[in-house]
Amino acid sequence: MTTQKLEDPKAKYPKPPFKEQSQPWPGLVSKMEPRPDHGEKTYKGSERLLGRKALITGGDSGMGRAAAIAYAREGADVAINYFPTEQPDAAEVIDLIKDAGRKATAIPGDIRDEKFCKKLVAEAVEQLGGLDILVCNAARQQTRPSILDVSSEDFDATMKTNVYAPFWIIKAALPHMPAGAVIIATTSEQATDPSAEIYDYAQTKAATTNYVRSLAKQLAKKGIRVNGVAPGPIWTPLQVSGGATMEKLKEFGGQTPFGRPGQPAELASIYVQLAANDASYATGQVYGAAGGSGQP
Repeated sequence: MTTQKLEDPKAKYPKPPFKEQSQPWPGLVSKMEPRPDHGEKTYKGSERLLGRKALITGGDSGMGRAAAIAYAREGADVAINYFPTEQPDAAEVIDLIKDAGRKATAIPGDIRDEKFCKKLVAEAVEQLGGLDILVCNAARQQTRPSILDVSSEDFDATMKTNVYAPFWIIKAALPHMPAGAVIIATTSEQATDPSAEIYDYAQTKAATTNYVRSLAKQLAKKGIRVNGVAPGPIWTPLQVSGGATMEKLKEFGGQTPFGRPGQPAELASIYVQLAANDASYATGQVYGAAGGSGQP
């Protein structure tokens, strides 16, 4: 038996300062410096999700990508949705799912459109042969110094991505989800400790946390669990594509007790645990991972 080496969480990943960088929204993992870790080389599965069928929005990068890799290595077939310009990142994820020996389905499209959300679920169900894990992860975040700088178009795009899309997708998915199925939402520490300059994004995450708790009560009688994952500062394309000021980007995560941002790979096991059968008594819960900030 090999002893697992302990790792100091403070020194495990890069710390600020980070170099100045920016990308057009929604950004690509492949162009970030340093490149985020989603568990591509480290996550090892143990068949905890063997035979399961998962749909993940925002599955090309960030926590969605980490969940997709982990789910495939745990034995699940996985469909990922992403914005069409994120195709280069999505192609890498599809290859990783296939390398794990599982079925991979790519469904690009804009979830701000209700008709596409319905099509997304229908295609995932058809391609996977069913659906029993739904991860509503995709999100839009744009920093604005004042509410006066948030246009109606900005506000609408954030609400459509972060609030309306999960509503449409969950409605479309529920008729296909059997007892034992799970819905997992990516919320944020912003739901309980909002930053001043992401006024619209922060309130959508409060809404996300709330729908997790409400829907869990509603769907308990159907045997469907609903939970959330609430990250703190995590190194993803959200930050480099308008989600943070350049000043905050350079020092991103430095304010946490660990003194660094988290990596998507550090949340993968939470998504796995919430999807697995042995978490059968967990519903309406929000699991945090924020480097010691105490949220949620």
